[in-house]
Amino acid sequence: MRRIIAIVLAVFLIGGVAAAVVAGREDQDSSTATKTVQGVIGSEKAEFFADPDVVKALAARGYTVETETSGSWAMEGLDLKGYDFAFPSSQAPAAELASKYHVRQPLPRPFYSPLVVVAHRTAAEVLADNGLAVLGGKGGGKGGGEEAGDDTGNGTLSMKAYLKAAQGNRTWQQLKGAQDHGELTGTLFISTTDPTSSNSGALYLAAASYVADGGRVADGTAAVDRTAPLMRKLISVQGSQQTSTDAAFRDFVSGVGNPLVLVYESQVAALLAGDQGGGEKGDDDLVVLYPDTTANSDHTVVPLTTEGRALGELLGTDKELRRLAVRHGFRPQGAAGEFTAATDAHTTYLNQTLTGVRQVPVPASKVLHEMARRARDQD
Repeated sequence: MRRIIAIVLAVFLIGGVAAAVVAGREDQDSSTATKTVQGVIGSEKAEFFADPDVVKALAARGYTVETETSGSWAMEGLDLKGYDFAFPSSQAPAAELASKYHVRQPLPRPFYSPLVVVAHRTAAEVLADNGLAVLGGKGGGKGGGEEAGDDTGNGTLSMKAYLKAAQGNRTWQQLKGAQDHGELTGTLFISTTDPTSSNSGALYLAAASYVADGGRVADGTAAVDRTAPLMRKLISVQGSQQTSTDAAFRDFVSGVGNPLVLVYESQVAALLAGDQGGGEKGDDDLVVLYPDTTANSDHTVVPLTTEGRALGELLGTDKELRRLAVRHGFRPQGAAGEFTAATDAHTTYLNQTLTGVRQVPVPASKVLHEMARRARDQD
């Protein structure tokens, strides 16, 4: 009997040890395993998600993120079945996607970026000397030329004056001082992305139409009709357009193309921080013009699964991920101080507080789509 009892106890003891080992392994596996989530993102966020530090931070929080890039408005035409999230560059295309896939509100908006016009110094100074821009003092300083000083790397672009020049088909040669710079020739215009597929191009039209229509947000066909000729002129003069600001900004930095290019502030801030390999090299020829009337680009996550929503919320609440977003030039929602502290060395180029910049509402998605289509219609 004693021998039988000993055998039974041994069996229970071995079984208990085995169960404990298995349980320990399961706990260890669950603590180190990562959930793979897949998403479609705007190209301006590609370097953020590819950053090894971001990959490491996400893995530490249990995520492996796989992404593909697309124009923000082009996402609407994609089949997103099987994806966990879409991450366009503003609320308008995000709202369209949320409606299409019946996504519950609110949508996570972890960070944002103003639109800016990057300009070569000579171009910015000529604009300032002709009343189209103000250089220095974060939007409120001296004019252009020598009076502004060589350390002036930012300013504001007068949208009203610029649109008047565009309406009148003004050329660089008609601007005072341009004759001294052989590279400033042809029609004066700002290069943008294709507004029918890209967020930045569409927001450019939203702000321009607001100014052109006397400070009114386009609310339907009649409003689009009123500004359509000018919007078409702003787009047609550009010829072939890029589909992403990433390509347009790289062209500008390399000295290719138009002297005025619309991009995201985040791309400039990341360049200044060295994240795009640029560092301070070539910054002497860079001036960042903030349109005095513009629309913010609120990078908005459209969660298509539970994991997609959890990731979107994590990007906005996790301190380390916010820090890394700032390193890539983005402004975290509700954490202005984090951006200000991180970019304090680059206030020559960045208007940290957006002084002198007015943010205007964006038309409803349907109206903005029609505005973009009409602007691209050359018939």
